[in-house]
Amino acid sequence: MIRGCRVARPKPGNVDDELWAVVEPLLPKVERRTRHPGRKRHPDRLVFQGILFVLHTGIAWEHLPQELGFGSGMTCWRRLAEWAEAGVWPRLHEVLLSRLRRANALDFSLAAVDGFPHPGAKGGGKTGRSPVDRGRTGSKHHLITDATGIPLAATLTGGNRNDVTELIPLLQAVPPVRGKRGRPRRRPDTVLADRGYDHDKYGRLVWDLGVKPVIARRGTAHGSGLGTQRWVVQWAFAHMHWFRRLRIRWEIRDDIHEAFLTLACAPICWRRLTPVQRRHS
Repeated sequence: MIRGCRVARPKPGNVDDELWAVVEPLLPKVERRTRHPGRKRHPDRLVFQGILFVLHTGIAWEHLPQELGFGSGMTCWRRLAEWAEAGVWPRLHEVLLSRLRRANALDFSLAAVDGFPHPGAKGGGKTGRSPVDRGRTGSKHHLITDATGIPLAATLTGGNRNDVTELIPLLQAVPPVRGKRGRPRRRPDTVLADRGYDHDKYGRLVWDLGVKPVIARRGTAHGSGLGTQRWVVQWAFAHMHWFRRLRIRWEIRDDIHEAFLTLACAPICWRRLTPVQRRHS
């Protein structure tokens, strides 16, 4: 068992004071107008909890229970889009990765990549007919994790996109991870991938980034041993799919679904930090 792989199941909309102290400084400041101010802006913390509630439960925006106090579904949707445009979710992920590195809980010795198709109920940008899902229209989530299954980056493409074409974009999507003295860390030493990534051209491009590719070869028998290390990316996908909003793509706008995808990385990273590490990282 890899250290830190037992993660408590997240609670819908649960945001403790320590996590909010990380999130709040990243949110854009909105000054209220003094003339004709209109309705008071709903508190950011409650709206953030509403967004997490929708992400976790998969509930439709219009069905968000008003008695929870998170605001209307439209308010939460608008704030999600506003914060996505401001780049809040990638910055939150980057901050949490830096805290994990400072706590020696991040392992860049190797990384694992994989893709996972998802049906798209309404179509939209970054969708396509999936060859592995009877030609149904959908999207594909692509994920790269560290050696222990912590998500380093996630991307979205159409369901018809070949996994290998996202290998380089995934490696390039890993943010500069600070937390220790010296230059930020952006690249793993080694990247592991299954047979779907076996292509000489992309292997050379991985080497050009300073990363060693370890990719199962097409036509070889199963049981090469890579599965004993690559399972961490499947573990990470399983934890991301605790968030029911990611199981089926309901959003026509691809930027909204990408916002959910990046946001889902944050609770996973947060729960890999122990209470002591949260206070001192």
